[in-house]
Amino acid sequence: MPTLSVFMDVPLAHKLEGSLLKTYKQDDYPNKIFLAYRVCMTNEGHPWVSLVVQKTRLQISQDPSLNYEYLPTMGLKSFIQASLALLFGKHSQAIVENRVGGVHTVGDSGAFQLGIQFLRAWHKDARIVYIISSQKELHGLVFQDMGFTVYEYSVWDPKKLCMDPDILLNVVEIPHGCVLVMGNIIDCKLTPSGWAKLMSMIKSKQIFPFFDIPCQGLYTSDLEEDTRILQYFVSQGFEFFCSQSLSKNFGIYDEGVGILVVVAVNNQQLLCVLSQLEGLAQALWLNPPNTGARIITSILCNPALLGEWKQSLKEVVENIMLTKEKVKEKLRLLGTPGSWGHITEQSGTHGYLGLNSQQVEYLVRKKHIYIPKNGQINFSCINANNINYITEGINEAVLLTESSEMCLPKEKKTLIGIKL
Repeated sequence: MPTLSVFMDVPLAHKLEGSLLKTYKQDDYPNKIFLAYRVCMTNEGHPWVSLVVQKTRLQISQDPSLNYEYLPTMGLKSFIQASLALLFGKHSQAIVENRVGGVHTVGDSGAFQLGIQFLRAWHKDARIVYIISSQKELHGLVFQDMGFTVYEYSVWDPKKLCMDPDILLNVVEIPHGCVLVMGNIIDCKLTPSGWAKLMSMIKSKQIFPFFDIPCQGLYTSDLEEDTRILQYFVSQGFEFFCSQSLSKNFGIYDEGVGILVVVAVNNQQLLCVLSQLEGLAQALWLNPPNTGARIITSILCNPALLGEWKQSLKEVVENIMLTKEKVKEKLRLLGTPGSWGHITEQSGTHGYLGLNSQQVEYLVRKKHIYIPKNGQINFSCINANNINYITEGINEAVLLTESSEMCLPKEKKTLIGIKL
C-alpha cells in the first residue's frame, strides 16, 4: 500500500517574474544578446571583478596564519567598521559618537530580511511599507512574506523619460508611522528644498526610513557623492536602517557580502537594537560567511589597495558612460525617431532605454535581444562586438512600431520579463 506524502497538499508555486534569462538560455539563435544581467560585465562579456580583489583573494588563500573558524553571529568586526567608514566617511560625527553600528549579513537580501524581522517584532505599528526605487525590487516580496502591506513606486517616468523626483514627494503623503524604503537614492534627484520637504514629512509623520545602497561607487565613481544624501540624513539626527551591499562594487557576486546598518539617536539605543538583531541573526543564519568580508576588509584598510580599487571603479564608470554616449550617437546617426538624451542622463550600470512594451517585445521576439519589459538594461552588457546590432535593432523596432507595421498576434503580445 503506497504511503501518502506529507507534501501531497503542497501546490506548485507561481513562477517568480524574471525568467528572461531562462528564455534566453533556451534560445538557439547564434547571435542572441542578453542585456539584463544583474552583475557588471566586462567588454569581453564576463562578470567584472576588480583586479585588486583577485590579487587580494590570492594573497589570503596563501596566508598560512589564517584560520577558518566560524565568525561570531554579528560578523567580522573589522569588516563592519571598514564598511561603515566607507558609507559615512571616516570622520563621521555619528561614528565618533558611537551611534552607528551594523550586522554582517548573508546575501543581497539578508540585510532586509534581518531588518524586517526586527521591525515586525519591535515596530509593531508599522504594517504599511512604501518602496521608492528606479526598478522593481525584491524587497517587497520579503516585506509581504512578513505580513506587511506593500506599495511600490518607481521614480522613473516613462512619459517624460527621466527620473522624476516629484514622484517621491507625492507618494510620501502616506500614513503616520509607515516604513519608507528608498532604493538607489542617487536616482532621487531632489533639490535641497525638496530634500528638506521630504525630511520634514518623515519627521512629522514618524516615518521610518530604510535605505538601500547596492553598489556604492558604481554610479558617479565618487564614493562619497553616491552616499551624500544618506550622510545628510545622519547629520539631521534621523534614525534608520540601511542595507549596504558590497558584492557588486567589488565583483564578489557569489559571496553576497553585505551589512544591515543601524543609525540610532545615541549609543545606548544602538546597543539595544544590535542586541536584538544578534538574536534574530542567530536564528536566521547563525554565522555569516568569512571570505568575501575578509577580502573587502583587506582592501579598505590598506591605502594602496584602496587606491587601486577606487581607480578600478572609476574605469568601470567611465566605460559605461562612454558606452551610453556611443549608443545615443549611433541612434542619432541612424535617424531613430525620438530623443535619446535620457540615456546619458542616467547614472550607474543600469538604465532605461525608454522603449514601450511593443518595441521591447519586438527586440526579444524578432531580434533575440533580451531586455526586461520595463526597458531597463545593463549598459555594461553592450560592447564593441554587439553595439551595432543592438542599436540597429532598436532603430528597427522604433520605426516599425511608429509606422504601425509590426505584425504580432494580439493574443501573444506578452513579454516574459520583469514587471515594474
